[in-house]
Amino acid sequence: MTKILVIEDELFIRENIVDCLEAEDFEVFSTENGILAILWAQENIPDLVISDVMMPEISGHEILAEMRDIPETELIPFIFLTAMADKDDIRHGMELGADDYLTKPFTRNELLNAVTSRLLKQAKLMKQYHDEQQKTKILEQKIKELEELQIKDKLSHEYEQALLKINTAINLVKKIQSKPEDSSTVSLTQRNLQTIKDTCAAEIAMIRQLPHLEAQLYSKNKMLSLILQS
Repeated sequence: MTKILVIEDELFIRENIVDCLEAEDFEVFSTENGILAILWAQENIPDLVISDVMMPEISGHEILAEMRDIPETELIPFIFLTAMADKDDIRHGMELGADDYLTKPFTRNELLNAVTSRLLKQAKLMKQYHDEQQKTKILEQKIKELEELQIKDKLSHEYEQALLKINTAINLVKKIQSKPEDSSTVSLTQRNLQTIKDTCAAEIAMIRQLPHLEAQLYSKNKMLSLILQS
């Protein structure tokens, strides 16, 4: 059920608004206390806030400014109720992030039209937001797969080159062994055996680096995720 927070210090107006909204099956919480309204909004996250501008303890503008600074409430649509049709007052509210104004006295239809319009707009924005989130996740996965593929291709190429080097050295050793042994063949054999030993050591080192490469890849993807979400 859609939750609406109503903040209005005049009891008669507040009760009329609540009656209109509840008749349309909205879940309504109402109060005359702006501080209480902010605390309730943080805990319950309403879908819409309707607030009077001029109130004794804390003004509607102050309530809006406070809510825009709280992550849980910063995106909630906000409709102001005002007895003043002052352009500067309306501009100030819009600069703070108000979504709409209703000038008192207003009719039931004007109230419901404003509420419906704001809720529909918010629903579209949230859909766009979730769609972009989904696109971001798909992009992250594609980039992760590409980076993994690039690492695999690089490792595959390095393994191939190493095996080729080992194979060449082994063949040379075989050829040398078929010749009469002298100081030159012994030296050549030792050099090729050393090549095999060094290449195998390099391969072992490469294998030991795999966990580090995976951690590095994870770190890159995590950083990318934070950048895309910002």
